[in-house]
Amino acid sequence: MNNKLFVGNLSFKLSDRDLQDLFAQYGTVVSCSVPTDRDTGRKRGFAFVEMASQAEAEAAIKGLNGKDVEGRQIAVSVSQPKPKGGGGGGGRGR
Repeated sequence: MNNKLFVGNLSFKLSDRDLQDLFAQYGTVVSCSVPTDRDTGRKRGFAFVEMASQAEAEAAIKGLNGKDVEGRQIAVSVSQPKPKGGGGGGGRGR
């Protein structure tokens, strides 16, 4: 298992700092990233949090998955790497 977590269904009001403080209850937060929409700059409702160890990542999942944060029930799971190659496009093959 890797130590990077995907956090879904976040409130748009939640800051990087708020998220870091929330996860710090379960161990050392190595990094915290709340992606924003490229065009609008608005938060996208999910984040990635990296914990210092696998044990801390597991503790954060157990402690926070399904928890109500800012009126929303968050989902916390191990982040899955993006599949390589063949991205999007949407065009038709000829």
